[in-house]
Amino acid sequence: MALPQLSIYRHDRNTRALIALAGEIDVDTAPLVRASLAECLRDGIRAIDVDLTAVTFCDASGLNAFLTASRLAGESGTTLQLRYPSQMMARIIEMTGSGFLLFPFHEPQADGGPSHPIPAVTDGAL
Repeated sequence: MALPQLSIYRHDRNTRALIALAGEIDVDTAPLVRASLAECLRDGIRAIDVDLTAVTFCDASGLNAFLTASRLAGESGTTLQLRYPSQMMARIIEMTGSGFLLFPFHEPQADGGPSHPIPAVTDGAL
């Protein structure tokens, strides 16, 4: 069995979490994403931002993980937003009617890269 090709980093500040994903989100790694987001909810996080800058692939199981987490977050009064998807990933999210997951100011660059700089984490702050 190959190791999952996904890294997950979490940075918290009070009741806000930044989840930075790097690698591929597929049937093997989507459960890791789902577990990470569920852990935020268990920890009382009220706002979850998912940084997709370094995600190189995301299939339907990844999108399903985000949709499930969004539903659970909504039920607990938590917000979940996807930030900085590639142009292709943003298009798939929009085409599937899941655009509500995207940060409202997302405008992908023509080269497919992120449209905004990644927020810096300094001294534990987001």
